[in-house]
Amino acid sequence: MARTQAADYAEKRKAITKAAAHLFAKHGFAQASVSKIATACDISKSVIFHYHPSKEDILFAVMEAHMMDLLTTINPALYEDIEANKRFEAFSKKLLKRYAGAADSQKVLLYELDNLPAPQHKEIVKEQRLLIDFASELLRQAIHPNNPDQKRLRVQIMLFFGMINWMHTWYKPGPGLSREQLALYAADTTIRALV
Repeated sequence: MARTQAADYAEKRKAITKAAAHLFAKHGFAQASVSKIATACDISKSVIFHYHPSKEDILFAVMEAHMMDLLTTINPALYEDIEANKRFEAFSKKLLKRYAGAADSQKVLLYELDNLPAPQHKEIVKEQRLLIDFASELLRQAIHPNNPDQKRLRVQIMLFFGMINWMHTWYKPGPGLSREQLALYAADTTIRALV
């Protein structure tokens, strides 16, 4: 007979994923052992394996949860009532809002992707491409009719992600520059390079 899941299964799995994200970000995937994750969660190592069959599965869970959160920004319905030339700015703001509080997960995504097994690596890259392609289309709409060739558009969208993906290394929330202002600066810099 199959073992039934506890009522708090999803909650506990999420707590393990969060603790792992912090340890992977702080120490790197290789140095953050399952034992350390278990200690951080105040549970046994065997309990960890009840929720995740391997350390690589935990790493995938960290990245997948982060990507699913970021992909909430690519719903076309969110931009229907916004003028085409302002949609990229709106996307930029929504995306940076999703980055708030996700520095550990973002760092893991940037540095540890190559530690995933091939099928999981492929899945995360596929999700990243969905995000990039959606952003590219909004950028194209923002600069119409000054539509650049696809190569220039691709370069600028990758530079855009380069700006915002590394923001966790220097940006400290507080008085002064807000995330929303940063998002608008990043969007404006990207758009100006193409018009």
